[in-house]
Amino acid sequence: MGYDHDDEGGMDVLYLVTITFALGIYLVVWRFQTIHNRAVPFFVRSPDQIGPNFQGLSVVRPDLEAHLRHEELMPPYAVPGRRYITSFDPSTGYHIGTFVADSSVEIGEKIRRAAEAQRTWRNTAFRDRRRVVRSLKKWLVDNQEVCARVACRDTGKTLLDAALGEIMTTCAKMEWLINHGEKVLRPETRRSSLMMSYKTSQVHWEPLGVVAALVSWNYPLHNAWSPILAALFSGNAIVLKCSEHVIWSSEFFVLVIKECLRACGHNSDLVQLVCCYPEDAEAVTKSPEIKHITFIGSEEVGRKVVAAAAENLTPVTLELGGKDPTIILPNTDLSRYGSIWMRGVFQNAGQNCIGIERILVHSSQYEEVYAMFLERTKELRQGSALSNPNDGFVPAVDVGSMINADRLVDLERVVAAARDGGARVEVGGTAFDHPYMKDGSYFSPTVVGDVDPQSEIAQREMFAPIGLIMKYETVDEAVELANGTRYGLGAAVFGPNREECIKAAKRLRCGMVSINDFAVFYMNQDLPFGGIGHSGYGRFAGPEGLRSLCNAKAIVWDRFGWLVQTSIPKPLDYPVRSNVQSWEFVSGLIGFLYAEGWRTRIRSLVQLFKVSG
Repeated sequence: MGYDHDDEGGMDVLYLVTITFALGIYLVVWRFQTIHNRAVPFFVRSPDQIGPNFQGLSVVRPDLEAHLRHEELMPPYAVPGRRYITSFDPSTGYHIGTFVADSSVEIGEKIRRAAEAQRTWRNTAFRDRRRVVRSLKKWLVDNQEVCARVACRDTGKTLLDAALGEIMTTCAKMEWLINHGEKVLRPETRRSSLMMSYKTSQVHWEPLGVVAALVSWNYPLHNAWSPILAALFSGNAIVLKCSEHVIWSSEFFVLVIKECLRACGHNSDLVQLVCCYPEDAEAVTKSPEIKHITFIGSEEVGRKVVAAAAENLTPVTLELGGKDPTIILPNTDLSRYGSIWMRGVFQNAGQNCIGIERILVHSSQYEEVYAMFLERTKELRQGSALSNPNDGFVPAVDVGSMINADRLVDLERVVAAARDGGARVEVGGTAFDHPYMKDGSYFSPTVVGDVDPQSEIAQREMFAPIGLIMKYETVDEAVELANGTRYGLGAAVFGPNREECIKAAKRLRCGMVSINDFAVFYMNQDLPFGGIGHSGYGRFAGPEGLRSLCNAKAIVWDRFGWLVQTSIPKPLDYPVRSNVQSWEFVSGLIGFLYAEGWRTRIRSLVQLFKVSG
């Protein structure tokens, strides 16, 4: 047979056409994926109040009522009969904004708009949700100083505290959602038993609808964005109820997300911000349209939220704070970890639910740790991160202000009671009158030694720049002291031997533990976050948190429907012919499937055949 050169040329052309076509398809798909993976740019104007020359009207240390309702600070458009909330920079006392408080009717309308927007959003592809998160991440990284300044202005924290607690943690959340969120929410095939081996079983994670988050003031960016990001990625809409203390910054941070949604082609009504007086909050917590509530705040308010949510059996995740212990095991290299302990105690002026509130030190190293804390705490500088350069006072700032002045007197009382009970208080313990910011709400960084484990200061969450140094003699005693409060949120164990640290960590009654570090369990967003006891229940963050915003729907179908399906054996078919025969059949089936030992299983199988015959 001869060789046809024309056939060879035809094959070459066909080969080239096929390769070209395949390459074209690849490029189209690549381009499509690239477009959907690319961050969408958008613009949000920075608030004037974060500028270096801003100097607002100052009201000397307003109490809570004045902070919320101060009549002199009403806007020109104020409507008689409406209620307003005023915002202040707690580090300077500057007025930064006045806002209309939402009524229960307005809250209901916001929930309705969120529900309407969610009907479309729930059907979006994960690539669309990732694009929103990726766009927000790019914007946050590009505008991190703006966001840090906004958080500083509304809470009085330092720029460093904002960078660590607001920006970095939020970026970690978004990075995890982009890389792993879809895998967590994909339909998951579950294992089957012998009896169900002819079936395929899956769990599908479906959006709940409209969820709510009632969040605290201490991290206004992260506490707002974290539940919003989780809600959106899981296909839900969300109503965010912010604290009255941080409505100014919360409005800005929610505006950013709304602008991002619009830029990505989605309905910005998916995210609704609510700020109201406490008596109107039940419009959120008792709404039948709200399908899940995340609450971050005090135990007292958390109980009220749970009681209100029970009316419609709405599930609640509670994060109520803690009294986190740090155990320093004997022979620990103190110089290696001193800076971590300082950061753990004084981060965010101690207004940190997973901050270090108690340091438990073996008696052999107690005085050295106490002396180190005294020396370093005396050097800490307080002030505003956004000081006006025209004031002639722009130093480095280590510790910012409290959220307001309301707690200063009570903090002084608790520290004084500890001193009267035999504790050592050689630094701090009182409110701090800043020489340049007379209207700021500052509490002096404080170290309390020789603390009675049963005293109020050792049992109550202080949420302030106060470090307690407590002595123990044995590791058993240290664990007992660590577990000796009503709380159980986070903890840390430091020591020269990792296995000994882990051994102690396993004995701690809490939700999270860091070994030779502080609070790093929250930087790994693949981990659940939450506690036990009076620190709350449920988890946010990680797969557990994301899935808690979904309905876990089980779906089962025939693996080989053309070959085998469920059928009702004659002894079990209605009407039952014989109770004895039906019982013998079921008994034999149970024995065959679940009995221990093959002899029993074989006997049960024989019984099945006899009854079926």
